[in-house]
Amino acid sequence: MKETHPDSPPLEEKIEYNVYRDNASSFNDDKQVVVDDTPIGQQFVEEFHFTWRASIVGSLLGCLVAASNTYLGLKIGWTFGASLFGAIFSFAIIKPMSRALPPRWGGGYFGPKENCSAQSAATTAGGLSAGFVSGIPAMYKLGLMTTPREDIVPLLLFTISAAFYGLFFAVPLRSHFVVKQDLTFPTPRAAATSIISLHSTAEGEREAMKKAKWMGIWFFVSFIWSLISYWVPFFDTIHILWWIGHSAGYEPLMSADDAWGWSFKFDYPFFGAGLMTPGSTVIPFFVATLMIYGVIGPVLVGKGSFVKPYGFTDLGDTTNSFFLWPGIALMVLSTFTELMVRYQVLWRGIKGGVIEMKDLTVRGVQQAKRIVLRQKVEEREKLKKDVDADEIYRPDQLIPAWWWVLGVFLSVIFTCAIMGEYFGMPVYQSILAVFLGFILSFVGIQAAGETDINPTGSIGKMSQLVFARMPAESLQAVQKNNLMAGNISASAASQAVDMVGDLKTGQLVGASPRSQFWAQFVASFFAIAIAVGLFVLFADAYPCITDPDLDAECEFGLVAVKTWYSVTKLLTGSSEPLSKACIIVTIICAIIGVAAPAIRFFLVPEKYHRFYPSASAVGIAMINTSPQVPLAMLTGWIASKIWKRVNRKSWDNFMYSAAGGMIAGQGISAILQAVFKIAKIPPYVVTASCIAGELKNCP
Repeated sequence: MKETHPDSPPLEEKIEYNVYRDNASSFNDDKQVVVDDTPIGQQFVEEFHFTWRASIVGSLLGCLVAASNTYLGLKIGWTFGASLFGAIFSFAIIKPMSRALPPRWGGGYFGPKENCSAQSAATTAGGLSAGFVSGIPAMYKLGLMTTPREDIVPLLLFTISAAFYGLFFAVPLRSHFVVKQDLTFPTPRAAATSIISLHSTAEGEREAMKKAKWMGIWFFVSFIWSLISYWVPFFDTIHILWWIGHSAGYEPLMSADDAWGWSFKFDYPFFGAGLMTPGSTVIPFFVATLMIYGVIGPVLVGKGSFVKPYGFTDLGDTTNSFFLWPGIALMVLSTFTELMVRYQVLWRGIKGGVIEMKDLTVRGVQQAKRIVLRQKVEEREKLKKDVDADEIYRPDQLIPAWWWVLGVFLSVIFTCAIMGEYFGMPVYQSILAVFLGFILSFVGIQAAGETDINPTGSIGKMSQLVFARMPAESLQAVQKNNLMAGNISASAASQAVDMVGDLKTGQLVGASPRSQFWAQFVASFFAIAIAVGLFVLFADAYPCITDPDLDAECEFGLVAVKTWYSVTKLLTGSSEPLSKACIIVTIICAIIGVAAPAIRFFLVPEKYHRFYPSASAVGIAMINTSPQVPLAMLTGWIASKIWKRVNRKSWDNFMYSAAGGMIAGQGISAILQAVFKIAKIPPYVVTASCIAGELKNCP
C-alpha cells in the first residue's frame, strides 16, 4: 500500500473531479497514476492554483536561471530553460513551508496545480535574457548607443514591451497549439510528468527532496568554488601545457596555452551543459575547435599566412577574423535549414496561426451578436462548444479574450511610442516588427511543440532580413532599426514559446490557465528587472561586452554578439571586404550548412540522428575563441557517460539536478564577482598557477 502525504486533507474531503484530459494517458498508458493514494479521477480539488507564495518563489528561482543564462549567453550564446529547475526547487522550498507555517504566513496545502504556477513563474522570470546576450550588445559594438547605464530608461522600456508581448501572445496561441493540435512539447511534458510524480506519493516526495539535495549540493560547490577563484587563480584556470612546456623548454606547448588559450578552466556551467548535451553536439564542437585553434591556426600563423591568433587587424587575417564569416555562414544557414526541411512544421505553424486569428475574429463577432440580439440559450450553448475544447475548465478558470486583446493593443501603442522616442524607428516599422514577432511566434511554437527546438536565433535573423533595406535617414539609423526589429521579434517569440509551453504543462497537470497567466504576469516584473539589471551590472564590470573595439580582450566569447554584429553589417551593406581565401571558405561552409541538415533529415534513418554531428556546433567553434569552453563541455560529457555506465538509475534521477545546480551556482557567483570588480576589490591574492608565476598573467 502506498503512503499518503502527512499534510493530505482528510479522506472525506476527497471528491471526484477529473482534471486530466484524455491526452494525459500518454504518461501512464494503462497504468493508474495516483495522487495521495487516490486515482487520477478522484484527486483533491486545490482551492487556489495561483498563490503569492508560488509566484514569488518561482520568480526568484527564475532570477537564478536568468543570472546563469546571462553568463552562459555572453560566453557562448546558449541559454537554458527554467521549467524543470523551477518545478523541483519550488517543490523543495514550498512543501516544507506549507507544513511549518500557518496559512496566514504562507502555509497550507501545496499541490501539483500550485506547483505548476510556481514553475510557470520560474520559466517567465528566467527567459528574458536572450536579447541582452546578442542583439543589444551588438548595438553597442556598432556604436549605436552610449552606455548601458546611460541608456537604462530605453532598455527598461524595450524590455517591458518584449516581456508583455510574449505574455499576451501566448493566450490566443494556446487554443490552437495546446488544445486543438495537442502538440507534444517534450520539455513542458517532462515538467508535467515531474510535477505529477513529486505529488503522487510520499515516495515521490522523497525522490523530489533527493533531487533538490543534489541540485543544492552542486549549486553550493559551483558557487563557492567560483567565488574562491576570484582570489585564488588555481580555482579558476590551470595552465598545464605552459608549465609542462616551461619545464621541458618546449616553446610550442607554452604558446598553445599562452597565445591560443589551451588551458583547463573550472567552468562549472559548461561542465553541467556537457552533462546534458548529446555527443553529436559536444564532440564536433571540441574537434572543430581543436582543428582550427590547435592545428590550422598555429600552422598558418607560423607560416605567416595569418598575422596572429585572435582579434582583428588591418595588417591581414587573424585566425579569428578569417574563420568568423565561415562560422556565421555555417551556424546561421544550418539553423535555417533545420527549420526549412521541416517545411510541414513551418507551414502548419503559419497556417494554424492565420486560422486561429480568423477564428478569433469570427468568435468575437459572434459574441457581440449574442450580447446585442440576446440569442436563445440553445444557440449560445452551441456556439460556446465551438469556441473552445477546454471542457475540463470552468469559465472562471479560462482567460477572457478581452484581457489579451487589450494587452496586445496597449503593447503595440507602447512599443511604437518608445521605438520612436528612444530608437528613432518610424511607427509603421514598429508595427511591422511586432507583427513579424506575432507571426514568427507561430513558427517557434510549432517547432518547439514538435521538436523541442526553439529557433529564436533564426526568428531574429528573419526579421533582420525583412528590415535590411528599410528606408532611414542614415546608415546608423538603418542598423539600429535592423537590430531593434530583430530584437523585438526574437524576444516576443521567445517569450511566447516559453509561455505556451508552460500552458501545455498546466493542461497536463490540470492547472487553471488563468492562474498560470497571473503567475506569469507577476514573474514578468521580476524578469524585466533582472534582465536589465544584470546586463548593466555585467557591462559595468566587463566593459568589453559593449566596447566597439572587437579586438578588446574579454572574459566572454560573445559568440551571439559577434553573429548579430556581423549579420547586421552585411545586411546593411557596411561589412568590410573579405580576403579571397576567406570568401572561398565561407562559400564552402554555407554549402555544408545547407547540405548537412538536409542529408540528416532526408537520408539518414531517424534512429541514427542522435549520432549525426551538428553543423551548428562546428560553426560556433569557428566563432568561439576560447578552447576552454568546449574542453569543459567535453569533460562534463565524458563524466556523464561514465556516470550513466556505472549507475544508470542514479544518472536518470539526478543528472539534470546536478547540471542545473552547476549552471545556477556559477551564475550567482559571476554576479558577485562583477560587483567585486566594480568595487575595485583586488583579485588574485596569490599567483600560484599563473603563467610564469606573475600576477599580470593570471586569468
